[in-house]
Amino acid sequence: MLVKLSSSALKQTRWYEYVVRFLLGGLATVLAGVVGDSSGVSVGGLFLALPAVFCASATLIESHARRAKEKAGCRGRRRGQQAAALDAVGAGLGSIGLAAFAATFCALVSMTVIGAFAIAILVWAVVAVSAWWLRRMLRVTSRHKRPARWERSAGDRGLFP
Repeated sequence: MLVKLSSSALKQTRWYEYVVRFLLGGLATVLAGVVGDSSGVSVGGLFLALPAVFCASATLIESHARRAKEKAGCRGRRRGQQAAALDAVGAGLGSIGLAAFAATFCALVSMTVIGAFAIAILVWAVVAVSAWWLRRMLRVTSRHKRPARWERSAGDRGLFP
């Protein structure tokens, strides 16, 4: 899958879906602030590190994919679930990068704030892209190197395409 920028998604999204994203993202941020006030900024920061809009975006991605499949005359429930699951994987990989960002920033902030921020952004990008690449390589490798007995028995039952 190639990563690309497409403005067509903006045309597919309805105005109320933006409102839902904004409200859920805002509520997640407010929740992080409340937790930060009661438990300290470190704990509140962990709540902010969670993808604030993930819940809204996952449901919107699912509905868009399902709607597109149904428009083509097919049942789209499974396709919508797969699209949302793929988004969840991306969010998880991005969160690994975000944890690396936080650790790097925390380690370097005492020296220079701007330098720590710049290096932490670089670390985030390298870790997130590396995690994505590693996941992709492991998926490709596992697809091509199944044990012969597993392939035969599972293939006979129609589990593999």
